[in-house]
Amino acid sequence: MRRNPEPQAPALKHAAVTIALTEGEGGDTAFLLTLRAASLRTHSSQWALPGGRCDPGETPAQGALRELHEELGVGLSESDVLGLLDDYPTRSGYLITPVVVWVSTASAIVPNPAEVASVHRIAIAAIEAEDAFSFTSIPESARRVIRFRYAAQHIHAPTAALIYQFREVLAGRDTRVAELEQPVFAWK
Repeated sequence: MRRNPEPQAPALKHAAVTIALTEGEGGDTAFLLTLRAASLRTHSSQWALPGGRCDPGETPAQGALRELHEELGVGLSESDVLGLLDDYPTRSGYLITPVVVWVSTASAIVPNPAEVASVHRIAIAAIEAEDAFSFTSIPESARRVIRFRYAAQHIHAPTAALIYQFREVLAGRDTRVAELEQPVFAWK
């Protein structure tokens, strides 16, 4: 899935997230989305894909798998990695690598309450809907802000941008997302 990665800026810290595919309601494929715990120091109470900062010496896949285990109790190996999407540079100083994995239905999902308030299975059909994503502008940037609508709420970039690129890959479209903007509240 991964195409040419975006050039890496040396000042950015490496992070990785998982687009963790699993079986959803009715046997359809879904991915796991979390609502971050309110007690977290940064990005508290925000929607996110499981993931976080990579430890020194970790590959993005290793970091994503470690974070998936820490946040949701799901233990996978690198053989469960289906592919990587493009890196996404954030305004808060991270270069996020999305790692696509398959989570067996036999895997227990046990959220760590210190990091995760709730876990949601989002059907792939929800991101394929024509109105699932919207774009808006903000005075602070010339770049378009992307939003993903879920449960009558807007989920913003970077999460929305990564989910959008995954949708585009599924549809066979070669779409880049590094130029999609985050809302100002996510710049910290």
